Amino acid sequence: MSTISVCEGAACNVCGQGLLARFRVVQKREYLRCPHCEATIMAQASWLAPGEERAVYDLHDNDPGDPGYRAFLGKLAVPLLDRIKPGALGLDFGCGPGPALADMLREAGMKVTLYDPFFYPSQAALGCQYDFITCTEVVEHLHRPAEVFSQLDGLLKPGGCLGIMTCFQTCDDRFDNWHYRRDPTHVVFYREKTLALIADCLGWKLSVPRKDVAIFHKPL
Repeated sequence: MSTISVCEGAACNVCGQGLLARFRVVQKREYLRCPHCEATIMAQASWLAPGEERAVYDLHDNDPGDPGYRAFLGKLAVPLLDRIKPGALGLDFGCGPGPALADMLREAGMKVTLYDPFFYPSQAALGCQYDFITCTEVVEHLHRPAEVFSQLDGLLKPGGCLGIMTCFQTCDDRFDNWHYRRDPTHVVFYREKTLALIADCLGWKLSVPRKDVAIFHKPL
């Protein structure tokens, strides 16, 4: 894996096309802004150590049987299922300890493989190609977003779909008190423009079927 430097004046780790500039400091955490893709990025010096990051994830209570959690995941599952065929093979990338979305998609007739660097670290899962990939509440945690999006492109078959759910940043005035910013494991915040630029870079087509949901289509 390549070395990385996420600091003021470094190349944007999301799009690689802008130089990061200081955005603001909130509660001793420094945040940067890319002038090209408009992503907001936590400076590397403010990242949690791996053990600290894992400890936060261990506190998550994502019960696959919780109706409220399933309704939340349905924001992605419903529009994604409209775009894929029954029996399609998918990858739940960054599924976490309670892969509820995978269960929902399997119940709908899909075949789903799990991958998570902390909870399901199967390298075999990264050696296949898939008809669809899901990333729910994942991309905001990525230290190397550009590398991961490129990896996902390689994992996705031509004609396939990548479904992402993350809270889009829309208002700088609310950033300091935004619940999404307050999670110390969230290191990247995307605007819709950010995701559109990522799609353009990879030759994907982007649709936003509902708030905080992006579905990318990889052309044949």
